[in-house]
Amino acid sequence: MTHRIAVIGGDGIGPEVTKEAIKVARAAGASLETQDFQLGAAHYERTAEVLKDETLAELMSFDAILLGAIGPAIGSTTVPSGILERGLLLKLRFALDLYINQRPFLTLDPTLTTTHKPVDMIVIRENTEGAYVGEGGLLRKGTPYEVATQGSVNTRNGVERAIRFAFDLAQSRERKLLTLVHKTNVLTYSGDLWYRTFLEVASEYPAVITSYNHVDAACIYLVEAPERYDVIVTDNLFGDIITDLAAAVSQGIGYAASANINPERTGPSLFEPVHGAAHDRVGTGEANPYAAIRSAAMMLDFLGDTAIAAKIEHALAVLPPAGATTTEIGDFYVERVTH
Repeated sequence: MTHRIAVIGGDGIGPEVTKEAIKVARAAGASLETQDFQLGAAHYERTAEVLKDETLAELMSFDAILLGAIGPAIGSTTVPSGILERGLLLKLRFALDLYINQRPFLTLDPTLTTTHKPVDMIVIRENTEGAYVGEGGLLRKGTPYEVATQGSVNTRNGVERAIRFAFDLAQSRERKLLTLVHKTNVLTYSGDLWYRTFLEVASEYPAVITSYNHVDAACIYLVEAPERYDVIVTDNLFGDIITDLAAAVSQGIGYAASANINPERTGPSLFEPVHGAAHDRVGTGEANPYAAIRSAAMMLDFLGDTAIAAKIEHALAVLPPAGATTTEIGDFYVERVTH
């Protein structure tokens, strides 16, 4: 089957790693009809536009979106802080109802982990609610009496659909272990909603072993014993934080892939590496496309090309040679998927 893929290379090394990801996907047998969209910091600097409604409508016609990286160079003063995050990334998540953020962490070389033990876990982050919905405001801005409020919005529907997705995933895995991460002892309203919903849904999945960790404790466990986790489910803010930590302790941010999923498929899902734009590495050959390639494999699996996705995942089970350039890493995995 041919998939229509919107490619947002974005900024910095984003175009470099997405190029390699598409190259490997096609070499593995994927039939992709791609269209590039110029969005991100560079686009904003040229046009003063973030994401027009017309462009959003066009993106919604694709089967999936592959994103490289978004963000200005460090120290840039031409792109206001938060404008890309809210106006592009969060706008896509909300408009496309990408309510599941799925980030797998799989160690290929235990010596790269903080504990030198293999890690195989997935974090499911609720992706369209919580502290990122934009609720809040400022009073008396710029005065000594300035007040800032930032609320966290959690609905039963939003919480439950994320938790159910996590239970289904945990039940499909060998260990069948699901951990809820939150802060119920302090966030007594949102935490209570999450915990009650978790327990109620758990009664429908007797084969899944459940546990709960406060988020601060989870951060300790992720550093000291990340191998204890199988599947974690958590809210938007906590998920944003602990997935970066999980990437750092399991193998490194350069190997972390992610999927922003609309499970009902009412619009395209979005797949991207977790790393940033790394402007200082543009054109040096130092950008590692591993996470982008794995994100492309996740995309193909979601689109139903499971055999091709499995072929790429199998190829990714071997790390590229040390010192290989961006293009050489892509070529390395092309060789592995074609032989």
